[in-house]
Amino acid sequence: MLIDFNNLNINNLSFQTDFEQKIKNFLDEWFSDGYTVKVQTSGSTGAPKVFEIEKKKMVNSAVMTCNFLGLKEGDKAVICLPVEYISGKMMVVRSIERKLKLIVSNPSLKPVEYLNEEIDFCAMTPLQVENSLEHLHLIKNLIIGGATVSESLKKKIAQNERLRDIRIFETYGMSETLSHIALKQIMPEPEDYFTAFENVSVSVDERGCLKIFAPDVNAEVLQTNDLVEIRNEREFKFLGRIDNVINSGGAKIFPEVLEALVKKEIPNEAVFIGIKDESLGQKLILVIEGEVSAEFKSKISAIPFEKNFHQPKEIIFTEKIPRTPNGKVNRIELQKILAEGL
Repeated sequence: MLIDFNNLNINNLSFQTDFEQKIKNFLDEWFSDGYTVKVQTSGSTGAPKVFEIEKKKMVNSAVMTCNFLGLKEGDKAVICLPVEYISGKMMVVRSIERKLKLIVSNPSLKPVEYLNEEIDFCAMTPLQVENSLEHLHLIKNLIIGGATVSESLKKKIAQNERLRDIRIFETYGMSETLSHIALKQIMPEPEDYFTAFENVSVSVDERGCLKIFAPDVNAEVLQTNDLVEIRNEREFKFLGRIDNVINSGGAKIFPEVLEALVKKEIPNEAVFIGIKDESLGQKLILVIEGEVSAEFKSKISAIPFEKNFHQPKEIIFTEKIPRTPNGKVNRIELQKILAEGL
């Protein structure tokens, strides 16, 4: 299904699939007299919740992304993210604001496998990208969000010769920032720091957690629980969530940093978790998705971790690591499973 927002007549469109009908419902809500729309959070860091966002602020967010990527009227985009969440809603709003031609593709692991022509813009999750590597060369501007882009996926992207001429970015944002407020380039030149959009400034609190001031999308300074390294008021490096910090023997461990090291060596999902321990407070455990592998264990033991206590005390293999509805690792649920005995 193609929706041309330069010549939109909803009554002339045929919304047949469940996903298409959800898009229609959002369009009806968007073009209604109300000045807000309802958005659901993913639930990756707590219980999912629904809140209302001003349409004007969503338009402002859309403008920032479109300007950064240089999208123009008539460009083609693909929506393949659920419209229950801000990620999918913002793809529609960007298309409305910039009058794009929006190709509707049901959210799946391979949402762009049918593509046979170049498109200008698409937003995908890391899992979708992982399963679509042979088709990405047709997308001029790709943003990846919803979860951290693993080192193994970055390596696959870098090794794909067909992707040399396209732009691929990792996003930083959340429901409360109306999708992303910063991008970090993966291709053609990989970057270590996220760059915030114009009129967005960043700082840290006394914990080292990121504070965001983006007046176009939020009148208040937004306090996050994301630990970062600040380069300047618009550039920062993500270290991990303070909620996920593991305190083992009095030492603070950032699991996301260790996971990035592990994922350079193995292709499977890998998550560091702290479980209660009488002597250490929390014992560092590495959970790997997949069958037991002596090769993986050997590779992990050879990783030159910065500190000795970064080496996991135990490695556990599991058939499936729990995830939230939009694909993020559910650390809270995994913690419960480990506590009960994996």
